[in-house]
Amino acid sequence: MTEHRSLIEELGLDGASPDRKILVAREALAKNVLKWAPGNGIQTTAIPGLDVVRTDKPTMCMSSVYDPSLHLIVQGSKTIWLGDKELVYSSMHCLVSSVHLPVLGQVTQASPEQPYLGVRIGIEPKEVTSVILDMGEDAQFSDCPSGEANCGLCRSRAEPEMVEAIARLVALLDNPRDARILAPLIRREIIYRALMGEIGPRMRKFASVDSQAHRIAKVIALLKDRFTEPLRVRELADQANMSESALFHSFKQVTRMSPLQFQKRLRLHEARRLMVSEGMEAATASFRVGYESPSHFSREYSRMFGAPPRADVTKLRGEHPEAVRA
Repeated sequence: MTEHRSLIEELGLDGASPDRKILVAREALAKNVLKWAPGNGIQTTAIPGLDVVRTDKPTMCMSSVYDPSLHLIVQGSKTIWLGDKELVYSSMHCLVSSVHLPVLGQVTQASPEQPYLGVRIGIEPKEVTSVILDMGEDAQFSDCPSGEANCGLCRSRAEPEMVEAIARLVALLDNPRDARILAPLIRREIIYRALMGEIGPRMRKFASVDSQAHRIAKVIALLKDRFTEPLRVRELADQANMSESALFHSFKQVTRMSPLQFQKRLRLHEARRLMVSEGMEAATASFRVGYESPSHFSREYSRMFGAPPRADVTKLRGEHPEAVRA
């Protein structure tokens, strides 16, 4: 097995400025992402939980459900909407989703010469908890920004050490034997770097079992598994051991939407996926995700995506065929 050395050590950049370190790590990472993402869309890799993304042109607004994960934009820029919250992030910015969240996203800067490139690392909440426990009670953490403490989606500038660790993880795709042993270690390092940075305080809130954010995370997981069923707020509140009013308030802090709006977005996102990826008719997709009235489904779909189901899916397939694979 090869010796575990960082890019910074290998290139003799120990004394270099943070800007120089991050530039070197970014260049190495961009080269590897291009190698493992030869075409547009999301490419699943041989390392569990690691995906790479490439887009050669700006995209239309796309719906998706973010699992608990960390995203790094290597090149280009993207805008994400979570409820009423808009996040614009570009090269060398990290985005962390602490819970399952239905979002809208649009790549705004990309070209064949300078494609949009990104890395996604799925992170289980128990992994975060494990790293926090290993850090011990005397660990020094950053303070949580006021007003954003409970939101399930946050963005920050990536530190050189974070980018360098992600670059090493992607580089392991060239060495499957090393990846089997080293990939889990580097994943823990990446979680550690995130916890010690600007986004760390919010990650810790969702990992703490006695926190309000953690209870809401359990409710979100329940909704994700049962979004086709009628919504019963009383049942959700009982699951979280909260009053209905407290649940509503805390849920909106985390997701920027009400439980009903959250369920609706999950339903519409899944219906869109079924129509685009599996060729399902709109009426069939609407019943599959829990709607009783196709006309009601069509109205809500048009309100969310800006066009009726058939027109939207036709446009999506024609202009962005890679979205079917993603």
